[in-house]
Amino acid sequence: MNTIERNLTRGGTFLVHETKAEDVFTPEDFSEEQKMMRDSVKEFVDREIWPNKEKFEKKDYALTKEIMTKAAELGLLGVAVPEEYDGLGMGFVTTMLACDYISGATGSVATAFGAHTGIGTMPITLYGTEEQKKKYVPKLATGEWFGAYCLTEPGAGSDANSGKTKAVLSEDGKYYSISGQKMWISNAGFANLFIVFARIEDDKNITGFIVENNPENGITLGEEEHKLGIHSSSTRQVFFNETKVPIENMLSERGNGFKIAMNALNVGRIKLAAACLDAQRRVITEATKYANERIQFKTPIAKFGAIKYKLAEMATNAYVDESACYRAAKDIEDRIAIRVADGNSHQEAELKGVEEYAIECSILKVAVSEDCQNCTDEGIQIFGGMGFSADTPMESAWRDARISRIYEGTNEINRMLTVGMLIKKAMKGQVDLLAPAMKVADELMSIPSFDTPDYSELFAEEKEIIAKLKKAFLMVAGSAVQKYGPDLDKHQQLLLAASDILIEIYMAESALLRTEKNAKRFGEDAQEVQIAMTKLYLFNAVEKINSKGKEAIVSFAEGDEQRMMLMGLKRFTKYANMPNVIALRNKIADKVTAENKYCF
Repeated sequence: MNTIERNLTRGGTFLVHETKAEDVFTPEDFSEEQKMMRDSVKEFVDREIWPNKEKFEKKDYALTKEIMTKAAELGLLGVAVPEEYDGLGMGFVTTMLACDYISGATGSVATAFGAHTGIGTMPITLYGTEEQKKKYVPKLATGEWFGAYCLTEPGAGSDANSGKTKAVLSEDGKYYSISGQKMWISNAGFANLFIVFARIEDDKNITGFIVENNPENGITLGEEEHKLGIHSSSTRQVFFNETKVPIENMLSERGNGFKIAMNALNVGRIKLAAACLDAQRRVITEATKYANERIQFKTPIAKFGAIKYKLAEMATNAYVDESACYRAAKDIEDRIAIRVADGNSHQEAELKGVEEYAIECSILKVAVSEDCQNCTDEGIQIFGGMGFSADTPMESAWRDARISRIYEGTNEINRMLTVGMLIKKAMKGQVDLLAPAMKVADELMSIPSFDTPDYSELFAEEKEIIAKLKKAFLMVAGSAVQKYGPDLDKHQQLLLAASDILIEIYMAESALLRTEKNAKRFGEDAQEVQIAMTKLYLFNAVEKINSKGKEAIVSFAEGDEQRMMLMGLKRFTKYANMPNVIALRNKIADKVTAENKYCF
């Protein structure tokens, strides 16, 4: 089975289909070309960005622009851009890889890079006419111009379609006159081009426009915003006062702006997850070095159990996050390839390929951004009082990480989207949730098996547990949909609990599949620590799902129904052989401290 054929499953179906280890892509599957890309980006960051961390904390916007120009010279701004528009035309996995490794040293560059290559360039490559692409995309791909994205307004945050910026057609029908205020615009201070969203007349939906930054055309910028983190990321308000935009600069069709914005967010979400990966690796490495060097009570603190706990959990989450990100990236890449083979244009194939996995994109955005925040927080804790000092890299890493839970739709919005999108897919017949949910309901009424299963194979019990966790989600979500129907979206705390169950299932399964695949090809001994990380993460996931499941069930079920569901939850989150999590953590931490870095 080739890589494209194996991926005929739809986004979200991981919940109702068993995925085989040989059918997932892992970082160990990177091609030589991808490894060269990773190494060259890492070398660039280590040479140009990491030594200048202190400057980035002092609002050196010129330095950020300089770094972006140097990244452009390496071709990094055009990794995802088709070759006919002066890009490198790389696949989705490689674009994730570039985003991953360029983003780890400072959030200032991560934001500038993400804003330019993603929402600053991508709307034109995916929605632009051929003329628009030829005119603008080569300039953006080569760094001749920089892009920014003007969506957010003072009164319109998560409700992106409620913007007040107006676009009025001129009497001669040749241009639109745009007036309005945009805020939190990344790269605004040095952008040559804006993707601007405005409303024409009383249209239900906003419309997108490509607007060249010309101060003489009614465009003014606010002062640089003072922010908690990402200090050298240029963030300003942009004011449009009857800015004239030729009608040929409308992006896609009238009223299609909201769709453009939402699809840009799907890509932005998975890329944001990638942008949080190397940040974790670097924090873990710095924290490990410090823990090995810091002597207290005549002992390196790395040898203390409390520090081992932290290093093990940090490394485990980073490993799991990496596993899930590249699994989803390859799924998207394969879906794009299927659509191209079916005759879709590059634009349509990429749009639909990413949209297919919108659920996974939101899952990753939430899980990885929160793990990154926790990682930096524990990094500070390992450094102790020194971690609170701006003279160490932990303090700035923690501040930079904080924005990732707000970017690309808040984590709360994304949590609710995961369940909402899954239910919509089920209603469209794209994911069969009904039949599996009914089977779970029947299982709850049946007597459980008391046979002793054979758990001799690697992950035999863990696979069974993941299958049971999926049943727990189907039980909770299925009953909630049955009870509330279309009003389910009004019960936000219930949705948040259900989404946490869904998120943990995808992340735990991704790690297990990666480790199983690698154990088969490299041997179990070579994957001993990865096996420990997989088991540790699953244990934590089971505990969380048990807690969130109870929270959800008691919120809408009563009496016998509640008792039955709580018994089912207990059954679905039960181990036959509980792992020794302290031993697992010690094994992981000992490996990390012996290598003196994140080493997976």
